[in-house]
Amino acid sequence: MRLLAILLCLLVCFGVSAQEKRHTFEVGEKSFLLDGKPFVVKAAEIHYARIPADYWEHRIQMCKALGMNTICIYVFWNYHEQQEGVYDFSGEKDLSRFMKLCQKHDMWVIVRPGPYVCAEWEMGGLPWWLLKKKEMKLRSLDTDFMTAVGRFERRLAQELSPYMIKNGGNILMVQVENEFGSYGTDKPYMMAMRDSLRVAGWDNMPMFQCDWSSNFQNNALDDLIWTLNFGTNAKPLKQFDKLRELRPNAPMMCSEYWSGWFDGWGRAHETRPAEAMVKGIGEMLDNNISFSLYMTHGGTSFGHWAGSNNTKFSPDCTSYDYDAPINEQGSATEKYYKLRALLQQHSTHKLPAVPKPKPIIAVPEIAFKEYATLEDNVSRRVTTQSPLSFEEMDFGYGSAIYTCLLPQCAEGYLRITECNDFARVFVNGQLIGELYRGLNFQNTLKMPAVNEGDTLTILIEAMGRVNYSRMIHDRKGITEKVELISTLSAGHEVVYSLKNWEVRLIEAQSVPTKWCEAQGNAPGYYKSTFKLKKTGDTFLDMSAWGKGFVWVNGHCLGRFWQVGPQQTLYCPGCWLKKGDNEIIVMDIIGPQKTTVEGLTTPVIDKLRKELLPNDAVVLQTKRRELRNTDSVGNDAAPGAK
Repeated sequence: MRLLAILLCLLVCFGVSAQEKRHTFEVGEKSFLLDGKPFVVKAAEIHYARIPADYWEHRIQMCKALGMNTICIYVFWNYHEQQEGVYDFSGEKDLSRFMKLCQKHDMWVIVRPGPYVCAEWEMGGLPWWLLKKKEMKLRSLDTDFMTAVGRFERRLAQELSPYMIKNGGNILMVQVENEFGSYGTDKPYMMAMRDSLRVAGWDNMPMFQCDWSSNFQNNALDDLIWTLNFGTNAKPLKQFDKLRELRPNAPMMCSEYWSGWFDGWGRAHETRPAEAMVKGIGEMLDNNISFSLYMTHGGTSFGHWAGSNNTKFSPDCTSYDYDAPINEQGSATEKYYKLRALLQQHSTHKLPAVPKPKPIIAVPEIAFKEYATLEDNVSRRVTTQSPLSFEEMDFGYGSAIYTCLLPQCAEGYLRITECNDFARVFVNGQLIGELYRGLNFQNTLKMPAVNEGDTLTILIEAMGRVNYSRMIHDRKGITEKVELISTLSAGHEVVYSLKNWEVRLIEAQSVPTKWCEAQGNAPGYYKSTFKLKKTGDTFLDMSAWGKGFVWVNGHCLGRFWQVGPQQTLYCPGCWLKKGDNEIIVMDIIGPQKTTVEGLTTPVIDKLRKELLPNDAVVLQTKRRELRNTDSVGNDAAPGAK
């Protein structure tokens, strides 16, 4: 009985203690209220998926030392549910671990679960397998879409329930959808998104929606907090004029204040001035306006996770440095210290010391000794009368080799009516040209005369699925047909629609298991080992290589492409080890030399546009791709971000 009484006493005391630690967050008169007191949100947007898990704590500490009180995160649906119904919140995807680290350092959290997030991420965070349904309408009340969304949101709410402020945690708010006003006008859909979150477990939690000042009214729901997104080129106070008119007593918040901009392959490196960023944040703080700095630390789109932008198709670089205050490697920049000085002025206490940067090392030149062909890593073969898209073959990410036999045909043209995204075309093993969707939807090459039975081979690499506009319905591979066109002397065309294809699929996340001695510089896989006496971050110089991916000790560092502007790949020191390390490079074009070295400084601003494909020809044919240009908005439009 005495023991029971002691246990009951402990339980009561624990319950009281837990209750005392609970906080409240709500909307007050022209201000957010934390525990009933005015609270200005100073949020740092960082993405746990773009940071090695072993560095999460360092990056959170960097945000706190900057003067932020909140961490803002997207949750990438496709990152956690790569296969339908199979959820992964382990290892590098351990969201619970990330939340605990935020708690450890007394940082509040804002969660943005989408389901669509944009973020220059593959398909804007939506999983590719949704596109297996031909008539799928994303970001709509499509039954299959909403069912899949609901399942994921329930699973995510289970993961995050202990961290919601209503349950004694540190999550202040949750976002409903993301910038939907730039996609369309559909209030019933927005209401369904709101209700889906509530049913999933986010009920009794503050909810907000974000859009631009030009379109936020399109889908604004009366019972949600309204926030605005804009960049350093905007006049912050002016952005809120209409919102203040409609809700004069509501707290104001910029839910994305863009610190910089993202880079795309074949485009110049982007930067934004520090002074403009700091001035804008100062104006907001002087007027009691909350903000989230997008990005405070961008990080890296490791693996195949970088998306693509624009109606013209512009794939994003692996580096998501974003010209942010904390650079890709996690170190403080000029922007960081200028902003820290401002935030110190707006703080009632001395800010923590800036954490030491992670060590950086040089890695001596590595020579590759082992080689495997692209065909050595084929995971599956598909035979089909007409070409199939990746999605029709139940294939998510990677490359595919399409092969068929040709009829006899005089000199003419080869047209791939939808070539998504980068193609190398061969006849009897000889390269005849390259096509790249990002250059005016290239789809046609000159063809030499061919004989019956000659072999046509088309290597298609899928780059990131479009993450913005209605082009998010972005299927990969050859999505329509391949035609051989011959022009007769009288000017008439003979068009052969090519049939009877074999397709060999190469998974993006896999590497070969069988290797031979490396010779020459052909396309394929190259493997080597290198020894380290000490570990540290490094930047692998890929400027002598063509186009492909790199793995170090099983971690995929992301895509490289000789056109730039990014010429190095960030390799985190926490993924290296003392002693032997393994490196594998996949190159679908072929290297100039088969060596790699690790630099102490990144190269993300060296553009080589002359190396873009230039083999395409233009025929007077209507491109079907133009069907996708009916988007309401475009995040690359002048002044958008």
